[in-house]
Amino acid sequence: MNVAERYFEGIGRRKTSTARVRIYTGSKASVVNDVPAEEYFDARGEYADVISPLAISGKEKEMYFTAHVVGGGITGQREAVRLGIARALIEMDETLKPDLRKKGLVTRDPRMVERKKYNRRKARKKPQFSKR
Repeated sequence: MNVAERYFEGIGRRKTSTARVRIYTGSKASVVNDVPAEEYFDARGEYADVISPLAISGKEKEMYFTAHVVGGGITGQREAVRLGIARALIEMDETLKPDLRKKGLVTRDPRMVERKKYNRRKARKKPQFSKR
């Protein structure tokens, strides 16, 4: 990669996933963890969901991204990359923020898995009650 390449960086998080996303101008293939993004998010509609911030801003043909994702499952990683792309676009051009906010792509989803408590089967499920 050329050192002179200009990029904008955004960090996205969801559940236990963290994604560091860099967007570049150009028409190369987008990459997630050194794998083409179409292959990494190969299930039906997942890749379209990931690049939705680029599609809404109208820059999906003129920009590409690289992402490094750690932790969580495929859904958490997908949404972390999507938030990272949205934040990088906002860093690049502040006027895109209202359009991205209308679609709900700017807000970080705060929901996390609740921890398991002692004397419980899961976070809230109690052991079965036995009368006798």
